[in-house]
Amino acid sequence: MTDDPNPDPGWYYNTKTNQVEHGTRSRSVDLLGPYPDRATAERALDIARERTAAADKADRWDNDD
Repeated sequence: MTDDPNPDPGWYYNTKTNQVEHGTRSRSVDLLGPYPDRATAERALDIARERTAAADKADRWDNDD
């Protein structure tokens, strides 16, 4: 197996401009990603909310044990 000399740079969601970008053109602090395609990058905020909710649920202490 050989490494691709020109790998796809990925898709990113820019939280400052609320735009999807292909490749890293903006400051990394403003980007979410990389994502495999434009459609997934467009859902970046929803994905982040879902992951945060799942992490918050996992972090809750269950006092009924």
